Amino acid sequence: MNQTTAPRPAPKRRGFAFQIVAAIAVGLALGLLARATGAHPGDKSHPLAMALGLVGSSFITLLRATVAPLVFAAIVASVARLGELNNAARLAAQTFLWFAITALIAVSIGIILGLTLQPGLHSGAVASEAAQPHTVGSWLDFIKGLIPVNMLGLAASTKVDGASASTTVDFNILQVVVIALAVGSAALHSGEAGQRFLGWTSDLLVVLRKLLGWVIRLAPIGTAALIGNAVVQYGWDTLSRLGLFAGALYLGLALVVGVVYPGLLALHGLSPRRFYAKAWPAMQLAFVSRSSAAALPLAEVAAEELGVPRAYASFAVPIASTTKMDGCAAVYPAVAAIFIAQFYGITLAPLQYGLIVAVSVLGSAATAGVTGAVVMLTLTLSTLGLPLEGVGLLLAIDPILDMGRTAVNVTGQILIPTIVARREGLLDEARYNGDHVEDALIA
Repeated sequence: MNQTTAPRPAPKRRGFAFQIVAAIAVGLALGLLARATGAHPGDKSHPLAMALGLVGSSFITLLRATVAPLVFAAIVASVARLGELNNAARLAAQTFLWFAITALIAVSIGIILGLTLQPGLHSGAVASEAAQPHTVGSWLDFIKGLIPVNMLGLAASTKVDGASASTTVDFNILQVVVIALAVGSAALHSGEAGQRFLGWTSDLLVVLRKLLGWVIRLAPIGTAALIGNAVVQYGWDTLSRLGLFAGALYLGLALVVGVVYPGLLALHGLSPRRFYAKAWPAMQLAFVSRSSAAALPLAEVAAEELGVPRAYASFAVPIASTTKMDGCAAVYPAVAAIFIAQFYGITLAPLQYGLIVAVSVLGSAATAGVTGAVVMLTLTLSTLGLPLEGVGLLLAIDPILDMGRTAVNVTGQILIPTIVARREGLLDEARYNGDHVEDALIA
């Protein structure tokens, strides 16, 4: 009796998230191997350490090169689409309201942990390590950040190292957002010529997404190199002197991502498991790259895969990437400010804790033109009247802390558009609850 055998199904392609997890493991192994074979921080002669640094930095450079034009095209196109929505103004207001609500919760967690764990009283840091940072935040940076210095949003910085100097040019992503909003609005009021321009921009966006997809395909390789380079440059031994501070910060970040965000999703009738399954690739890339801008494309795709309409997602996610930073602008400055006050034996008054909250809720927008946790911390310290030299105590482990902070930032940047879309009845629930996660950028 002949039996027919059903053909075996084709093996399932490993998902992007799996590839990133595997790359992190490979990166850790390569970093430890480099350390075991004599590599040390700043080593410019060890072959493996040099290769890890070169590949990792090249990947981030490629991402950043594609992000600015993508953000410009996406926001210009989204302005036209938002004009078709009856509740565009309400969507924008709801978005910024929820930015503030989650920032308030996050900074409160940071304050509670700082007061409970008292990391500044049990630190291995020494006063000789204190030093003022080169960049200090101020409230005037908000105005400076909003006003484009040129139509391309380009910013140049020069670094002097001994007798040599090097100048780098980068995009100020907030200024790109402002320029795109202005251009999109002007196009809407330019009649037939404006409509042709908007159509061309939509086509450009399709091309840029495909181009960026090719870069994203390199993410597993870039991830392995970035993680390996982090192990070589910083290692885990640098955490020993400030272990309690690092633990307090990561505990706060874990509470935000593991308790606050799932709680908000559940309150809105959304499955946290579904959310994190689709946000996970962007979170991982944010962790290893330490850049919200680098993870922006994946964050926008994740929001769309969660059912957020593209017209709203392409507007809200880029805006969030410059102003929504629960890790850098809420948990971190709260824990760090309390750490520095305790280290110097300064007692904070209730009003000063209120100032920490106010700076965290408002300050991320005020420093968006020069984004960075160090800038945010200096803004907090100067507002409280605490010594800026305290920042130097924390700089040794800042890159390790920045991984967790950025991952939380990007998670919040995906969460808020999802919640707002749900509250406004715009969320595609069938897509949100779907099991399949479409790798839209790398398809």
